[in-house]
Amino acid sequence: MTLSPTVSRRGVVLGAGAAAAAVAVAGCSTYGDEPTAAPSTPAPGTTEPGAPAQALAKTADVPVGGGVIVGDTVITQPTPGSYVGLSTTCTHAGCKVTKVLDGAIDCVCHGSKFALDGTAVAGPAKKPLAAKAVRVQGDSIVAG
Repeated sequence: MTLSPTVSRRGVVLGAGAAAAAVAVAGCSTYGDEPTAAPSTPAPGTTEPGAPAQALAKTADVPVGGGVIVGDTVITQPTPGSYVGLSTTCTHAGCKVTKVLDGAIDCVCHGSKFALDGTAVAGPAKKPLAAKAVRVQGDSIVAG
């Protein structure tokens, strides 16, 4: 690209910057009376309209003989209709348990395993996972 002797490089750069700013401002503006928002799906562990404010999960999401991890809470269902809340912090070295598989809660850091009620079943952890209060409210499991 050759520049005209009457246009400096600084003029070209400033002009390009001004044009980019104008495009950015135009792209951010909305047309019409009211902006519309795209519908959103609640993230896991968040509440849906009509669900209790402190809902951690739906009862249907926690399998009998298994469990789910929501934030810093493990929720298990050892027997039908019986829900247990536990901390995700492993009692061996403070790692977070990361999965509930085949009726056990696993800590992949050092291989500890816990039963669905939180008791340690395979070391090196010897103490159970700390209990966290949960209860059923409607079709949701809530803290407390």
